[in-house]
Amino acid sequence: MTILHIDSSVMGENSVTRIISQSAVDQLKATRPGGTVVRRDLATDPIPHFTPEAFADSTVVDEFLAAEVVVIGAPMYNFGIASQLKAWIDRIAVAGKTFRYTEQGPEGLAGGKKVVIASARGGFYGPDTAMAAFDHQENYLRNVFGFLGVTDVTFVRAEGVAMGPDARDAAVETAKAEALKLAA
Repeated sequence: MTILHIDSSVMGENSVTRIISQSAVDQLKATRPGGTVVRRDLATDPIPHFTPEAFADSTVVDEFLAAEVVVIGAPMYNFGIASQLKAWIDRIAVAGKTFRYTEQGPEGLAGGKKVVIASARGGFYGPDTAMAAFDHQENYLRNVFGFLGVTDVTFVRAEGVAMGPDARDAAVETAKAEALKLAA
């Protein structure tokens, strides 16, 4: 089994999504010994934004297609995703490789894999909160992976991480407990 581990937080050692994504990868590896982990850190080794020249490089899409599980550290920045994560998504959404258009509409070609999103948010943006309408992170990620044919998408969330150290610690512990369930 191949796990593709993507991190996009610019917070380095202080990143909540890095803690959660690593916990998720550790849990998945524990249940699938002998697997391979391919790691891509989009903050320390960013992918250039999409250009015609970059279109020819298939490394990123090949990594995505080869993975059975993709774990993505995706912090919420300004109600959406980090631009470096968007640049990665632009590279994996390739007509003829990960999706195609048919007479019946678009068809995802990258199904059969699991995607785990390790999400961190400074406030509270869940569906039952006053800020739910500002969540352009989770819906976008769920929809883009669905467009690519991936229907097994799990979010492991830490919300309220900017509400003080105690709230941050509690959110991280809750998310790590959710990551433990991935092993089941």
